[in-house]
Amino acid sequence: MNNSRNNFISFIEQRKSFLLGISILFFTFLVFVDLVGGKWASLENSLSNLSKFFWESLWPPDWRVIEARDYPVCRNSIELTCSTAYIGIVETLKMAFVGTVLGFVISLPLAIFSSRNLYSDKIAIPTRIILSAMRTLPSIIWAILFVVMVGLGPIAGVLAMAFYTVGYLGKLQYEAIEGLSSSPLDAARAMGLEKIEIVERVVIPESANNLISQILFMFEYNVRQGSIIGIVGAGGLGEDLFLYYDAQMYQRVISLLIVLFSVVVIIDLLSIKARSYFIEDSNFKRPYLFGNFFNSK
Repeated sequence: MNNSRNNFISFIEQRKSFLLGISILFFTFLVFVDLVGGKWASLENSLSNLSKFFWESLWPPDWRVIEARDYPVCRNSIELTCSTAYIGIVETLKMAFVGTVLGFVISLPLAIFSSRNLYSDKIAIPTRIILSAMRTLPSIIWAILFVVMVGLGPIAGVLAMAFYTVGYLGKLQYEAIEGLSSSPLDAARAMGLEKIEIVERVVIPESANNLISQILFMFEYNVRQGSIIGIVGAGGLGEDLFLYYDAQMYQRVISLLIVLFSVVVIIDLLSIKARSYFIEDSNFKRPYLFGNFFNSK
C-alpha cells in the first residue's frame, strides 16, 4: 500500500511541469471561449477576408513612396533622399535614438535605486512605483500628452519615447541588477566601499552585457513605435502611414511597412553584431577602454 502511494507521489512529482502546462493551456482555452462569447461565426471568414483585403487593396506595393516628392522641389543629387519613405524613416531613427539614449540615462539611476539588493524597500519600492507609473501609459498616450504640451512634431515623439523607455527599461535594468551574484556585492561591502563605488566597480561591470542588450532592444522597439505615435502627430514615419491609411491608399501603406520591416531587420542584425562585441566569448577584440569598463570578471 505504501509502495503504491509512494509510486503515485513520485509519478505526480515527475509529471508536475507537464500537468502544470496542460492546466495553463486548458485555463487559457476557457478564457478564450469566454471572450468569444459564442460569436464563433465572426472567425469563420476571417482568413478569406484577410486574403481578399491583401490581394485587392494592399498588393502590389506602390513604390512611389521611394521617389522624390513633387513638393518641395528636390535639390539633392540623390532623389531617394527626398522621398516620403526616406524622410520618414530617417526622422523615426533620429527620434528613436535620442529617445532611447535619454531614457537610458534617466532609467539607470532609477533602476539602481529600485534594486533591493542595493537599497532598502523604503527607497526601492517608491522608485519602482514611479517606474510602473511611467510604464503603465503606452507610448502613444505619452505622445498625445506631449503633443498637447509642445505641439505637433518630432519633439513630442522623442519625449514620448523617452518617458516610456524610462519605465520599460528601468524594470529590465533593476531585474538584471537584482539577478547579480551576491558574492561580489558582499565582498565590496566588506571592503567598506560606498554605494556609488559599489555601483561603479561591481554593479555596472557585472551587468554590462544585459544593459547593452536591453538598450539595443529598446532602440529597435522605439523604431517600431515610431510607426504608431506618428498617428497622433508626433512625427516620424507614422504620420505618413496614417495619412495614406486615412486616404485609403493602402498600397502605399504596405510599401512603407515593408521599408520599416527592412530597417528593423537591419537594426536587429547590427544589434547582434554589437552585442557579440561585448560578450566574453566573442571573437571580436574590444578596445582597451571598453574592455576594462565592461569586463565582468
